[in-house]
Amino acid sequence: MSQAVANLLAQLDLEPIEKDIFRGHGPQAGWQRVFGGLVISQALVAAARTVADRPPHSLHGYFILPGDPSVPIVYQVDRIRDGKSFATRRCVAIQHGKAIFSLSASFQIEEEGLEHAFSMPSAPDPETLPSEDDILQRYGSMMPDHVRQYFERERPIEIRACDLSRYARRKPMEPFQNVWVRASGRLPDDPAIHRAVLSYLSDMTLLDTALIAHGRSVFSRNMQVASLDHALWFHRPFRADEWLLYAQDSPNSSGARGLTRGSLYSRDGRLIASVAQEGLIRQRSPK
Repeated sequence: MSQAVANLLAQLDLEPIEKDIFRGHGPQAGWQRVFGGLVISQALVAAARTVADRPPHSLHGYFILPGDPSVPIVYQVDRIRDGKSFATRRCVAIQHGKAIFSLSASFQIEEEGLEHAFSMPSAPDPETLPSEDDILQRYGSMMPDHVRQYFERERPIEIRACDLSRYARRKPMEPFQNVWVRASGRLPDDPAIHRAVLSYLSDMTLLDTALIAHGRSVFSRNMQVASLDHALWFHRPFRADEWLLYAQDSPNSSGARGLTRGSLYSRDGRLIASVAQEGLIRQRSPK
């Protein structure tokens, strides 16, 4: 297991400090703000700790303030309802006495029902695509410092984009992209851990899809990009340490916001989760 994955698992193992109140820790250095996916996943872990007999099937969250990576985050869970089939939880993430993130999550007993799903789009196998190390070795000397530093940082999630041409062309294109994602090391078998890791990685690359239509990317220095809200639905069992195809599109951008959607497929073509997110994509004023 890589050190980055071990660190993520430690961050997801929240500390209980009172009934329905938990404390989470994040990276302490090298970050200007807490990664949104970490707050989503920690909030889900906190909510799930208060539900004993059923897994989550959906979550909806709002980012309220940037997280401070130098201090812990306190998660306070409100037990909204416990029904025969469903349970509902609300979780608020707090730093410096203020809410920075709010999550609502729904849990359901496992049961059989009607099934259908969109088919997985065609995509090259992840083994045929360059890894981030390959990209760094080939193009690192030509990258701006902030881009090269991104690729040099060890991360718990491995990403392989199916098409890197947009970064070279820098011109407007149809706002679609497919990327393969997985944890960069073997995870424990507990399905709750895989759901938490999927929640973490579901915030990666998604908002960047909205910028494709404008010939920009999250690396563009003239763009201010930040997640505003996030929704995730779990459909079928999966492992987050096996390759998942993240098929993404952006149906709209307006008002300095971009709407993005994602479908996560297992290697054998099963739709295992769906995601939607709106984010800030504001052009910075020239100084």
